[in-house]
Amino acid sequence: MAAEKSRAIVIRATPFGETSSVVTIYCREFGKLRALAKGAWRPKSGFDGGLDLLSTCQVLVLRKSSGGLDLLTEAGLESRFRVGTSLSAVLGGMHVAELLDALTADADPQPELFEVAHATLRRLSDWRGDDAPIQILLAAAQLTVLRIVGHAPVLSRCAECHGRLPDTARTAFGMLDGGTLCDRCRGGRRGVVSVSASALAALRLLADGRVAADDVPLPPAVCGEVRGIMTTLLSHLLERPLRVPAQMLRRGRRSS
Repeated sequence: MAAEKSRAIVIRATPFGETSSVVTIYCREFGKLRALAKGAWRPKSGFDGGLDLLSTCQVLVLRKSSGGLDLLTEAGLESRFRVGTSLSAVLGGMHVAELLDALTADADPQPELFEVAHATLRRLSDWRGDDAPIQILLAAAQLTVLRIVGHAPVLSRCAECHGRLPDTARTAFGMLDGGTLCDRCRGGRRGVVSVSASALAALRLLADGRVAADDVPLPPAVCGEVRGIMTTLLSHLLERPLRVPAQMLRRGRRSS
């Protein structure tokens, strides 16, 4: 069986034995794969530092036709995720890896998802300066990822009856319903939060692929509300909390 080539993002790496590693990679051509990299940490191996967490690499992989780990035979480093001066940027990069792992099935290629993750990691790599734009960048990435995998929240109509939303200062958002709710449909539902008009407008802009995240400046209070909504939405969707956003929320509260 011939090895197949792909660009890949390293989203998890676990030591296996003394010199090998079990890695989870998200490939542009093959989707998420779990593979054994034999001798990955030996000097002069065929991996050349390409298996660092969050790095992008060119891989050669022998794919199994049945269950079990694929075999990674080579990984050439294309770009490494570099730690700058921002812990939030590092946590943001780890969150991107969490999304790729948690929201995708094995061997389900989605090239657009790879490109979004790769572009976000490149922005976060070696981040220096103000941390405020990081939250906006991540919220935009989260909404794009949810759209690609088929879980985009409904933001411009009622997620239940598909009717128009009331023009009020605050709108109900059903975490279990996947989006905004009108007054008639919100009654008796669990997991409903009240979203301000400013935060809802920001979510709509960030979900619009025609608008760059850099063009959506948000006041700190609105940014914090958007961050909380997205973290809670993802937790409800996966039926468990994601680790990295919880750390970022705690860090944000200490900074405010």
